[in-house]
Amino acid sequence: MEHSTNPLTKKNTTIAQRQAIFQVLLQESLDGRLKKGSASEVASLFSVSKRTVSRIWRQGKNQVDQGLPVDLSSNMSMVVGRKRIQINLNQVSEISLRRRSNIRSLAKSLNVSKSTMHRRIKEGVLRPHTNAIKPTLTHENKRARLEFCLSKITLSSLFSPLPTFYDMFNVVHIDEKWFYMSKPSKRYYLVPGEDEPLRTCKSKKFITKVMFLAAVARPRFDSSGNEVFSGKIGIYPFTTLEPTKRSRKNRVAGTLETKPILSVNKEITKSWLIEKVLSDIRAKWPRGHTGPIFIQQDNAKPHVDVNDSEFLEAASRDGFDIRLCFQPPNSLDLNVLDLGFFRAIQSLQEQEALRTIDELVDAVQTSFERMQSQQLNNVFLTLQTCMKEIMKIQGGNNYHVPYIGKNRLERQGNLPFQIECDQSLIDDAIMFLNH
Repeated sequence: MEHSTNPLTKKNTTIAQRQAIFQVLLQESLDGRLKKGSASEVASLFSVSKRTVSRIWRQGKNQVDQGLPVDLSSNMSMVVGRKRIQINLNQVSEISLRRRSNIRSLAKSLNVSKSTMHRRIKEGVLRPHTNAIKPTLTHENKRARLEFCLSKITLSSLFSPLPTFYDMFNVVHIDEKWFYMSKPSKRYYLVPGEDEPLRTCKSKKFITKVMFLAAVARPRFDSSGNEVFSGKIGIYPFTTLEPTKRSRKNRVAGTLETKPILSVNKEITKSWLIEKVLSDIRAKWPRGHTGPIFIQQDNAKPHVDVNDSEFLEAASRDGFDIRLCFQPPNSLDLNVLDLGFFRAIQSLQEQEALRTIDELVDAVQTSFERMQSQQLNNVFLTLQTCMKEIMKIQGGNNYHVPYIGKNRLERQGNLPFQIECDQSLIDDAIMFLNH
């Protein structure tokens, strides 16, 4: 037997080493007993102690005698190492929410280290949650929201086993949103050694921004799933062209330059609504449509009154019957633009490197056109699911936007055309309003 001259380098043996030691010991045994001096020779061969060899032999021989498969795995895996620091979840729930907004504060409240706290979060013991402020709703607000949702149930389905919401093909949602040239803080992913980008601005309070008015309706598809009407009426920047007063390196005085309108009043809103939105509705609306078209807007002060004579005159041209209506106060979740479409546009727009107002306007309008009509249709379905949730909590807004897997349902060909609503839910909502 060849002896190893290597010194003992490892305190604990691996499973493979223990298996090899046992196999050599079997070869050195006779009728279940080791030859004299075999334990010392094997210990020297594998650079382990004689005591370790004896323990491996006893463990393996006992298993063989009992007719069991030889298992020489370590018994130390669960009893060695630093002891795990436990976190009492009941204690966490008793800590005020304002002290649970960051890892440092929570770790201090529990008297543990920040690294321990971070590991528990990664393991899923604690769940990170981003919380957005929602509008405060008065009792009248809740009643208005509930009445609005009930008004969207089709009358023909009210007494059927499964009532459904309107298809909403005759509603145009409009709203305004600021789009910024850049954000005060922006995340980038860099390779090691790459220089960090330098972004400068005279003041973060005055980052260039432009307000846009967007108008969308529910898209329409034929029986084969082909798009008939995209639903995208248009997105219109509140900007003007003004002649420059001084000459510069790239332009002479008098050149028309795009300037954002930073104060949008009712007259400007009415002008954009009549000249741009109504014009595009008449140009893009499907020709087979019959009945009135409703433009839904929120309750902002610059918005046009439903009985404005100038709007009514423009809305009745070319045989169209276009009417204004208001959504319930403090109800951003009842407008498809605020519900998700604006956020989708902004995510595309922020991928562009912008330097001028014209580039910002072009980026927003390009992002608006790039949005797929199927995504817009999904937001209208999400709106119907949100109305169903609003009815469940008597007009409140303390609910999570339901997830029904619309992309999966679309791939399977099972995407619903209208969301169903339980009759009991309608009865409860009507009872709440009556009392």
